[in-house]
Amino acid sequence: MDTWHALPLAVQARHEVAAVRGTVVDVRGTPLPQLGHLLTVSLNQHQIMLVVVQHVSEHMVRAIALQTSDGLARGMPVHDSGAPLSVPAGEGCLGRLINVLGQPLDGGPPLSQVACRPVVAAPPLLIDTVPGKHILPTGVKVIDLLCPFVRGGKTGLFGGAGVGKTVLMMEFMHAVSSMYQGASVFAGVGERIREGHELWHEMREAGVMDRSVMVFGQMDETPGVRFFTGFTALTCAEALRNAGHSEVLFLMDNLFRFIQAGTEISGLLGRMPSSVGYQPTLLTEIASLEERILSTAQGAITAVQAVYVPADDMSDPSIAAIQAHLDTVVVLSRDQAARGIYPAVDPLASNSRMMDVRLVGERHHRVASGVREHLARYKELEDIIAMLGIEELSPDDRRIVMRARRLQRYLTQPFFVVADHSGLAGETVPLDTVLADCERFLDGAYDHLTEDACYMKGAMPT
Repeated sequence: MDTWHALPLAVQARHEVAAVRGTVVDVRGTPLPQLGHLLTVSLNQHQIMLVVVQHVSEHMVRAIALQTSDGLARGMPVHDSGAPLSVPAGEGCLGRLINVLGQPLDGGPPLSQVACRPVVAAPPLLIDTVPGKHILPTGVKVIDLLCPFVRGGKTGLFGGAGVGKTVLMMEFMHAVSSMYQGASVFAGVGERIREGHELWHEMREAGVMDRSVMVFGQMDETPGVRFFTGFTALTCAEALRNAGHSEVLFLMDNLFRFIQAGTEISGLLGRMPSSVGYQPTLLTEIASLEERILSTAQGAITAVQAVYVPADDMSDPSIAAIQAHLDTVVVLSRDQAARGIYPAVDPLASNSRMMDVRLVGERHHRVASGVREHLARYKELEDIIAMLGIEELSPDDRRIVMRARRLQRYLTQPFFVVADHSGLAGETVPLDTVLADCERFLDGAYDHLTEDACYMKGAMPT
C-alpha cells in the first residue's frame, strides 16, 4: 500500500515556492489550493501573504503577494490556510484606520475581537435587494439640482488630475456626516499617504471618525494590496449594513487605481492585454466590486466613487465600463475649473437617473430643465460671442446668455473642507432654496444683479 495515500490529509498537504517573479509567486504542491485562498510563507519572523489567482497545472498555482516578495526563494514551505482572505468587519471597526488585511494603522489595539468576513464574496440575491427611489440631498447646489445622488445608489465623480474630485468627495463626507447619523466607510485606493493622513486628522477634528471606518492601500504598496483594498472596505460596509445601520456611506478614492492594479496583476500573470492595454478581465473585475454595492431590507449602501479620467478622455474603455454600473454621473470639467467655477461640475455632461418627473416631482424637473436649456444655449453661442461680441446677439439671446452666466456663477459654492485655504466660510443650501433661487433667476428677478454678486454665495438674498 502506498504510504503517501494512507497519510491524513493534514500531513499530505505539502506546498513550496516554485518560482518568484516580482510579486507573482508560483506555488507547487498537493492538494491544489483553491482560487482566492490565502497562502502564507514565514520569513524572518514575519509572514508574507499570497492570494491564489490562477491554476497553472495539476500541481501548480500562481499567487499574488500582498507584501514585498524580497527574501522569498525556491523551496520555501508554504502554508495553505484553506480559506479565502478574511478581515475583521463589523461595528467594532468604527473609528479605526486599517489596511487591506484588517490590521490597525492608527496605533490602536488589534481588532481581534471583531468577527472576520471574506473580502471576496457573492452579492446578495436579486430578490433580497431594494432599489433606490429617493434623492440623497447633499447641500451642494449644482449636484442636488442637476445630478442628484440616489439614496442606496452608486455615484461616480469623473475628472482628470487636479479638477477637484477629492475635495468634492471630502465635502460630501462632511455634509452627510453632519446631516445624517449613518456610518461611513472610506477606501483610499492607490492614493498619496499625505492626503490620507490629512483626511484622517480632519475627520477626527470634525468629530465624525467615531462613525467611520477608513481602509488604506497607498500607491507605494503592491498591486495586490491596491486591488483588494476596495473589497476590504466594501466588506466592512456590508457588515455595517447587515448590523442594522440603515444608512451606510461607501466612498472610494480612486476607482481608477483599482483598475490600474488589476492591469498590473494581469500583466504579471502574462495575460494578453485587450483594448488600450487594459486587462482582458476588465469588465469582470469592475462588476465583481460594483455588483456588491446594493441595498437590502436591512439597510442602504450609498456609494460615491472618485474616478480619474486618463487624458480627460471620457470614451476610455475603463470609464465606459464604470459608467454602466452607476446611477449618477458627475463630470468635473477642466474648462470650468479654468474659469474659476468651483465645484467644477459640467452641468451638461453630468446626469442622474433620478432626473425623472415621476421621481423628483414636476417643480424640480421643470426648474432643472430650464437651467440646462439656458446653459446649453449659452454654450452654443460662446463662439459667436468670442468672435463678434455679445452686442451682435438678438435681445432674446442676449437675455438668455446673461441669465446663464449668472446661473453659472450661482452654482458655485464655498466648501467647508477648504475654508482655511479659501478664506470663505462653507455653505450648505437646502434643495427647496436652490429651486426657489433658480426660479427667480429664470424669471428675471435677478437680472439687475452683477455676476460677481452671484459668485461663491450660498442662498440668494430674498
